[in-house]
Amino acid sequence: MNTIPYAPGLVIQRFTPPLRLADFRLIAFDMDSTLINIECIDEIADAVGKKAEVAAITEATMRGEIKDFKESLRQRVALLQGVPVAALQQVYDERLRINPGAEQLIAACKAAGLKVLLVSGGFTFFAERVRQRLGIDFARSNLLEEAGGILTGRVVPQSWGDICDGAEKRRTLLEVASLLGASPRQAIAVGDGSNDLPMMAEAGLSVAYHAKPRVRTQAMLAIDSGGLDRVLEVVHA
Repeated sequence: MNTIPYAPGLVIQRFTPPLRLADFRLIAFDMDSTLINIECIDEIADAVGKKAEVAAITEATMRGEIKDFKESLRQRVALLQGVPVAALQQVYDERLRINPGAEQLIAACKAAGLKVLLVSGGFTFFAERVRQRLGIDFARSNLLEEAGGILTGRVVPQSWGDICDGAEKRRTLLEVASLLGASPRQAIAVGDGSNDLPMMAEAGLSVAYHAKPRVRTQAMLAIDSGGLDRVLEVVHA
């Protein structure tokens, strides 16, 4: 695919900027390593000395080398068995940071009338806190099972399904767009890993943020340096 450097650290393909925010109705974000600076599951695993083991599976999955995200997540969550729930709060307090430009981009989108969706293969403990912190309208993520304040190593099935993987991210984007009476082409989808590609393929603008090579080459806009607010350099209010 022929890519065009648009500005230092920004690469575009398959569209001609500038676009108008007012032409979109929805922006959907992945969470881990997109809206926030960490992969939460890796940091939770650090609490039980299993970070290297879990991170290796995470990395291979995000690169697309492990194709079955659900099985990959189950393997990693099983390694969290016995972790106290208090460790999740510690990760949130001490390690989780909102990525640069996220607040500015969300504020600009909301000012232009867009709704904001967080759709994550990560966990509700973090997704709900990030949703509230950033004023996000909709969120879907995976719920860790706990018993007596301890993680069991399993994911709790929810009304929409068992695990939020790439297919579920895509389905959620389509569902929320439909709720808004909008076409998927009126959505912007932002992600960094392989399981973001299905929703990015449906969106009118796909954005790769400091992404894995496979995602970067398929996205319409790749942000290789700087913050999320660099989207606003090509999509104007």
